[in-house]
Amino acid sequence: MKKLEPAVQVLFVCMGNICRSPTAEGVFRHHVQAAGLADVIAIASAGTHGYHVGDAPDRRSQAAALRRRYDLSAQRARQFDVSDFERFDYILAMDRENLAHLHHHASADARSKARLFLEFGTLGILEVPDPYYGGADGFERALDLIEDASRGLLSHLRQSLAGAPPRVEER
Repeated sequence: MKKLEPAVQVLFVCMGNICRSPTAEGVFRHHVQAAGLADVIAIASAGTHGYHVGDAPDRRSQAAALRRRYDLSAQRARQFDVSDFERFDYILAMDRENLAHLHHHASADARSKARLFLEFGTLGILEVPDPYYGGADGFERALDLIEDASRGLLSHLRQSLAGAPPRVEER
């Protein structure tokens, strides 16, 4: 039996999967749903380290996101696995350290899937700073950058999806 899969699979990656990457997942999911593309674009997040597997996003990340009407409460942390290179089309790291970790584990063919998320942003910044070191405004600043890059990523995917055939998975 053949099952239609979303045309694009996006994975956001940070170190622990409790602040930046789940925030990116929640914000981008909101934009994708608002655009009516939830059946076309699948979204997930993961951490390069397994410190918080099964945990909800940090309460400060959740509070900052909720102030902007993004609900992260259903998400649970998971650790990145090398099999994610096969499953996902875009593997978007929050900073250069995360990207280096991904590239270290990628085959030569898969390396191009991993890139910095903020490359899709318009603010000229390439790394989402760790909000824990940003004082009271750290989580808000991370959200500002994530919102900007989410809009850019959605625009990029809309352009690349124009005319793209759906992915089919053999079952």
